[in-house]
Amino acid sequence: MKINKDDIYYFFQGNLIDAYRLFGAHLKKDKDGKILGTQFTVYAPHAKELSVLGQFNNYQAWVHNLKKIDDSGIWSIFVEDAKEWNEYKYEIKTFDGRVLYKVDPYAYFSGDRPKQMSKIYDLEGYQWSDSKFMDFRDNQNPYESQMSIYELHLGTWMTKPDGTHHKYNELVDLLIPYLLENGFSHVELMPVTEHPLDESWGYQGTGYYSATARYGVPKDLMYFIDKCHQNNISVILDWVPGHICRDDHGLYMFDGEPVYEYDEEWKRENVVWGTANFDLGKGEVQSFLISNALFWMKYFHVDGFRIDAVSNIIYYLGDSRHGTNEGALTFLRKLSTSVFKEFNNALLIAEDSTAFPKVTHPVDLGGLGFNYKWNMGWMNDTLEYFEKDAIFRKYHHDNITFGITYAFSENYVLPLSHDEVVHGKKSLVDKMPGDYWQKFANYRALMGLFFTHPGKTLLFMGGEFAQMHEWKDSTELDWNLLEYPMHNNAKKFISDMNKVVKYNKSLYELDHNEKGFSWIDSNNSDHSVFSFVRYAKDKNDFVIVILNLTPLVHHNFRLGVPKKGKYYEVINSDKDIYGGSDIFNGDEIFTSDIEIHNLKQSIQIVLSPLSITILKCGD
Repeated sequence: MKINKDDIYYFFQGNLIDAYRLFGAHLKKDKDGKILGTQFTVYAPHAKELSVLGQFNNYQAWVHNLKKIDDSGIWSIFVEDAKEWNEYKYEIKTFDGRVLYKVDPYAYFSGDRPKQMSKIYDLEGYQWSDSKFMDFRDNQNPYESQMSIYELHLGTWMTKPDGTHHKYNELVDLLIPYLLENGFSHVELMPVTEHPLDESWGYQGTGYYSATARYGVPKDLMYFIDKCHQNNISVILDWVPGHICRDDHGLYMFDGEPVYEYDEEWKRENVVWGTANFDLGKGEVQSFLISNALFWMKYFHVDGFRIDAVSNIIYYLGDSRHGTNEGALTFLRKLSTSVFKEFNNALLIAEDSTAFPKVTHPVDLGGLGFNYKWNMGWMNDTLEYFEKDAIFRKYHHDNITFGITYAFSENYVLPLSHDEVVHGKKSLVDKMPGDYWQKFANYRALMGLFFTHPGKTLLFMGGEFAQMHEWKDSTELDWNLLEYPMHNNAKKFISDMNKVVKYNKSLYELDHNEKGFSWIDSNNSDHSVFSFVRYAKDKNDFVIVILNLTPLVHHNFRLGVPKKGKYYEVINSDKDIYGGSDIFNGDEIFTSDIEIHNLKQSIQIVLSPLSITILKCGD
């Protein structure tokens, strides 16, 4: 195999954005499409000798020895007998006498666990049917569109009766109708790259280019994404460029010495997570990862990525006391520049708990180039508030109001993710104080604030029907709870809230613009009442949101409004169809010339207990 010298140069510069074309196992065909064999190419700069073993040579080492093409550390061989679906791995001899067995970092497919093998796979040939969606995606403005993300773990959303996993293609007829029924516009898949341990949830991967074999073959995943797109559902992948699995067959110490990770032990070893950190300042690592992101977008049509543990990328070991990681920041800027050059409306969402500035600002304006960031501060403050008994909430009023002071400094996604319902943190509804009824009332009020606060939304599976237990990573969701009215009612409330957002531009069009939000009253801490207006770009298009976060009913509650006229209730979480006490404003509500809250017009309403009310001005 003759490798272009320019490719090698760009690879080490971190600018080879299709490195998968050079590395990995590539089937070679004649002009009639007949398979002639497979070209294996791998980067192992510290190896003394290197061979490929697999089904094509009865797993015997040193039958097919790779040759070093030059001093750069790239090895390659053409094997005539290696065909599609054949398993293989590399045997690497080090200069100090060790023998290592490694899967292919660029493999397109892998053997299912517990096999630690790569597989030769032909990615070409899938016939996509999502052109209408792709055209729409490439021409819409994501910032001014509804984005209601359903975070999903494929293995435990729903299993077969025998407890085994559904395949990607089998989930199509189960998941897509469910997403449509409940009004979600996006689905975010927890990592679907190959990983050895189920309990890692995919965050400790060994096959960055390989769709995990747990759920089928790569073209099954293509089919799943294709069908999502045909139903106008965008697909986001969790992506983990910060750290790598330490399992012996993976990237860790690939040829006996650091290749993908740091040379310095203190930077490399992430003891808390039991992982190793990528050295994102290395050009070859940048090429590997940037190519990987573009690979998933090109071959699998994914719409974007939620990038895991960005704080661990910005700072060494995620600790600002170690200083910013300039090589990693360069990587992030290269990544965003490369992705948006190829896919202008991609989603790059940072899971970042730091206060590092301009995460979602363009690179040419001094930012990191993400277009979204998880609002971890909002999540922590809001859950802390809702977990308190109502009698104490007045002392923590600013937990809710403070978020608005920085809500427009970045483009935020409000995350109620899997991280909040594991490791003893309790499920969303179980976090709520009070008796059974109050728990659900608080839950609905929380979810109402979630959908009406500035920012896009992400909800982890099970949260939509108020699963009572924490997420269990080995069994499916507690679907049996839908036999109980309160859980079914909770699900209806989430579905209806998604529809309220969808049909009211004021709840999404200016999510990232301070012109889209105005407090009516942010100071009513004595009653734990919050009221605000959400505006669309057309200022005459607005909704009023009122939260009463105590169990007390407020009759004849006077509220300032921005416009004279009649108002009607769009939704009230206390209605009996949602499991509430059915105290709501059923009739048209007319304004009076009574000034309050610095507004010349006002209305008189009833505030239901532990509830959210949304009002709209009608003709």
